[in-house]
Amino acid sequence: MKLLYPTSLVLDVDSLKGFAPSLHPYDVKQAIPEDLLDAEILITWTNSADNLKDAAQKMKNLKWIQSLAAGPNDILNAGFDKSIMVTTGSGLHDHTVAEHTLALLLNAARKFYEMRDYQSQGKWPQHLGGPQPDRPKGKFTSLRGANVTIWGFGNIAKTLTPHLQSLGANVRGIARSNGIRNGIEVYGEDKIGELLGKTDALVMILPGSESTKNALNKERLGMLPEHAWVVNVGRGTSVDEEALADALDQGKIGGAALDVFVTEPLPEDSRLWKTPNTIISPHAAGGRPQDSEALIAYNLRRFIAGQELKNVHIKGDASSMEIKSKL
Repeated sequence: MKLLYPTSLVLDVDSLKGFAPSLHPYDVKQAIPEDLLDAEILITWTNSADNLKDAAQKMKNLKWIQSLAAGPNDILNAGFDKSIMVTTGSGLHDHTVAEHTLALLLNAARKFYEMRDYQSQGKWPQHLGGPQPDRPKGKFTSLRGANVTIWGFGNIAKTLTPHLQSLGANVRGIARSNGIRNGIEVYGEDKIGELLGKTDALVMILPGSESTKNALNKERLGMLPEHAWVVNVGRGTSVDEEALADALDQGKIGGAALDVFVTEPLPEDSRLWKTPNTIISPHAAGGRPQDSEALIAYNLRRFIAGQELKNVHIKGDASSMEIKSKL
């Protein structure tokens, strides 16, 4: 039995030794070498589309693919046989994305992005320093007392929430079903209008699927207060970018901090480069899966024993990040 692991990520492969498979590195941007095409296990991370399509056509013995990405869309689009089990890297990016989201929220509230613009001009922005009103009504200037709504309340939201609460934010969630999750009130999507109207900062952590495409559209943007900020660290397709650009240009919302976009890299002619009060980060929230070896080892042990794996992708939903996490 052979296991192929990507050289695109530094893995402690010594921690995987002692299991039945032999371990073989491979280049994720090149075709799989002929002598490795009989492998039964494939670990993926940042593989090119050509690499995956070639593997899907030639790796006839493949039984399990472990992606280190949060969602397996690249694998599902490559054309692998549906009998091959796919597990995702859900959970490996929770802390990095939560940290980046917190940074974007603080940037928005304390206007570091505007200070940086003045710094590049060698100018002192007096209006941003000195005596300031404490949390003026109708403005987003602090996380203390701010109403932060997280749309897509999954593992990343659960990791982010305690940090927001420690700074005094009031956190509420939106998900497909309502309930209490980690002590936070999570509302169903039928309550979106009510929640958006009382939101100071809206954090979008939705997966990419047809059901979430343009979830934040013109109508829902119009439900937000004029001072509210939109932070998107989920998928770019969940936001109607033209409607968002209109809202920013017209001053209908306070600003936007965006890490993901419909087209990446963000095209040079995108309006979002020049809309007011807009922070652009180049899909930098994740990109560094943590504790990958532990997940691989856990699943490898269970795979060999014929037991159910963790983060098994639910077949039949090729556009979602939905998984079945079995501990």
